[in-house]
Amino acid sequence: MNRRAILRHALAGGALALPMTACSVASEGALRPDFDQKLRDLGLELPKAPTPVATYVPYRRAGNLLYIAGQGPALGSNGGGRGTLGQGLSIEEGYAAARSAGLNVLAQVHAALGTLNTVRQCVKLGGFVNSADDFHDQPKVINGASDLFVDIFGEAGKHARYAVGVNTLPFNVAVEIETVWEVWP
Repeated sequence: MNRRAILRHALAGGALALPMTACSVASEGALRPDFDQKLRDLGLELPKAPTPVATYVPYRRAGNLLYIAGQGPALGSNGGGRGTLGQGLSIEEGYAAARSAGLNVLAQVHAALGTLNTVRQCVKLGGFVNSADDFHDQPKVINGASDLFVDIFGEAGKHARYAVGVNTLPFNVAVEIETVWEVWP
């Protein structure tokens, strides 16, 4: 049974014996995954959307595309999320910083849309990694954000991507992530 048939069956009073993932019904009647619930199911909580630190907006919507400005990781009081990969920071620490930056991206998506449920797909992710000259594992670091998006959005979280090394980033953050999302009207 497809999702539409399952929904019709349930609305007609039929019993559902099939396991289902959380879904929401869009205004046009199509079932869409409940990404807000998926976030909770994964035990994740979005941070407060960071405010811009210069003259720019954190997001901009143009038609069905949502552009999220570069987001760094949450900076803990212990200095986590700062430093240079290959010069004091390990790939694992960089991965964690990219995952944290990914959560900040999603906080901006939520701030822009009021929910993650209007996301259709992640179109593109750009990742900058604060890297020593001889560090060449930027893709492994940026996987922290990519894996997060796939964990939450499934196929819709897969995206075109770049992962580049730079010699410095603002506030000495380890990574910066920018994204483009396709959203439902």
